[in-house]
Amino acid sequence: AALGARKMEDHGRFLALLASTLLVGFVSVILSLVWVFHYREGLSWDGDLGEFNWHPVLIITGFVFIQGIAIIVYRLPWTWKCSKLLMKFIHAGLNTIAMILAIVSMVAVFDYHNAKNTPNMYSLHSWIGLTALIFYSLQLVLGFAVFLLPFAPVHLRAVLMPIHVYSGLTIFATVIATALMGITEKLVFSLRNPAYSSSPPEATLVNCLGLLLVVFGSLILWMASRPHWKRPLEENTKVLRPIGGTPEGTEVESTMTSSSNADKSDLRINTEAARKQNLKFDEAGQRSTM
Repeated sequence: AALGARKMEDHGRFLALLASTLLVGFVSVILSLVWVFHYREGLSWDGDLGEFNWHPVLIITGFVFIQGIAIIVYRLPWTWKCSKLLMKFIHAGLNTIAMILAIVSMVAVFDYHNAKNTPNMYSLHSWIGLTALIFYSLQLVLGFAVFLLPFAPVHLRAVLMPIHVYSGLTIFATVIATALMGITEKLVFSLRNPAYSSSPPEATLVNCLGLLLVVFGSLILWMASRPHWKRPLEENTKVLRPIGGTPEGTEVESTMTSSSNADKSDLRINTEAARKQNLKFDEAGQRSTM
């Protein structure tokens, strides 16, 4: 009873933290829209300032908010009954959406700069931002090839999983930092009269947006790094056994039958053996990123 109460309390804490994270992320997206519509020239695709404004909106919506949700999607307790493959597809799908939005935001910047004869790729913000997008795209492609397609050997997945997790969290943190650099750079360039140093309302709004991005990133990283909020192995009721003659790492579900006690006993032995044999791989596979 005490253990169950502790689990319920921990579950409640997770849900409260998740709700706070979603709220902070949603408010960040809203503030980015308020910024471009109230203080800038809205959104358009005509080579003018409205086209540039797609950049902060799509970066915050896709590269920050949606990527953050993709990172913690495995941690959602109500998904633990779902198949691991389904969750991998959801994780990959959210990251794909984030990547597409980030690419569109980059196209908007380059198109705007070219229309205004403004140099490209001269600031540290642009260097790190483009590097983050390139590595993010590679992360997605390699993750799909290694962890979603059934061809990669199990030992290769086990070797690459810690790298995949670490690089995913590093890219996410880098995106947050790059976004802070970008909005600061935009304010310095844009606010002339009154100047940024005089703290006009636009500067206050965007500074608050930056603070929310830091809070959102910190909450995502906290949720993703707590081992007790990891998708539990016990919830996976499927028994996995390697099939002879198939590529290494290919696994199939062994169904329970009631034909005899011996069958059930063998199944339990297989369950325990598979768990022990693949513990390292399963542990890696339950992390917050694919």
